[in-house]
Amino acid sequence: MRSDTPVIIRIEKVFAKKMKKLFNKNPAIVQTYRDILRQLISDPFSPSLKTHQLTGIHKGKYACSLTRGLMIVFTLSDNIIHLRDIGDHDEVY
Repeated sequence: MRSDTPVIIRIEKVFAKKMKKLFNKNPAIVQTYRDILRQLISDPFSPSLKTHQLTGIHKGKYACSLTRGLMIVFTLSDNIIHLRDIGDHDEVY
């Protein structure tokens, strides 16, 4: 990611649908989600996010921790972070 241009977050339809369900089920997670987005914008590879590259059918994607049991799957292109999927390990892999 280039540091000289602003970072854009793009939320894919699948992500938005799952995020809405997750927030309705657990409203307390909304602030955690906002904090994680701020960290992603600042540094998607911050050690606190536990970002790791995925393999196999998910090659080219990354995952980071939202909570102990929830993951965010995303891709990077230039200064755009594409939020692709959200859920527990079994849901997103």
